[in-house]
Amino acid sequence: MRVWAGVLTLLLGTAAAGDEIPAPLTGAKGDPARGRAIVANRQLGLCLLCHAGPFPEERFQGDLAPDLKGVGARLSEGEIRARIVDPRRVNPDSVMPAYYRADGLTRVAPAFRGRTILTAEQIEDIVAYLATLK
Repeated sequence: MRVWAGVLTLLLGTAAAGDEIPAPLTGAKGDPARGRAIVANRQLGLCLLCHAGPFPEERFQGDLAPDLKGVGARLSEGEIRARIVDPRRVNPDSVMPAYYRADGLTRVAPAFRGRTILTAEQIEDIVAYLATLK
């Protein structure tokens, strides 16, 4: 975990501790309403492809990954952030993509080479929303 913290500090300019990134990537908290919209959007975050959650209006939610209901009670904002930035740093067997990592990846679609899937602001919006799910 100490190596993971050092890599994150170099890549993001953000201190990481254990399996969390305690400080927001943008230096500010995100907007929960925008975060909910990103999580529910089937073209942007694709979260509902694998996760289910408190989205009664959304049909066909995933069951491959943990349910998002109650995630804010199970994990801190820093732990949620780390899992979205690069889930394999917390669980090497994760099939979830790294949403805020661009280097050292293989089998990346040409449109995403050299760039992150989500912006730092979008990550913070998602963290803000998921943290409300107690």
